[in-house]
Amino acid sequence: MRIISGTHKGRRFNPPSSLKARPTTDFAKEGLFNVLAGKISFDGITVLDLFSGTGSISYECASRGALSVFSIEADYQNSQFIKKTAQELGFEVIKVIKGDAFKFISNCGIKFDFIFADPPYALETLPTIPDKVFSAGILADDGLFVLEHGRDNSFTTHPNFIEERNYGNVHFSIFKSK
Repeated sequence: MRIISGTHKGRRFNPPSSLKARPTTDFAKEGLFNVLAGKISFDGITVLDLFSGTGSISYECASRGALSVFSIEADYQNSQFIKKTAQELGFEVIKVIKGDAFKFISNCGIKFDFIFADPPYALETLPTIPDKVFSAGILADDGLFVLEHGRDNSFTTHPNFIEERNYGNVHFSIFKSK
């Protein structure tokens, strides 16, 4: 796995095979960030990475100049890997929180310029995530929220939905605060 762009462009990190995560592929991540480049500048923004897994999205945002990145990951081994890798890469802006993403959404009280969520595709409550994010009021005005999901979900009727991008089996629904 690699960081696509920014100060750490091309840097690789290798999650152990024992990690319980389905990381966003480099191909899909590069496609998504190419789309996002026309919609948001990552320089100086506050980012929330829900269901962080390997931390790939957190590292990408930090490399692109994010001021603060909150990585929320429930699995202990995954959260420790993110902490270790962020430290090795020198990303002091990444704050790793081992905890439940839904509880964090409900209780954080912080506004984020960019929110990314990559829950397990089979998660029963995956369809509720956009409503939870918007009802919690944690997305800043003109902020973007991206939800990664499989082909079985569609969010095109959500009032904050703006577009969907597909990269193989990886689907990204993009939402904007209004």
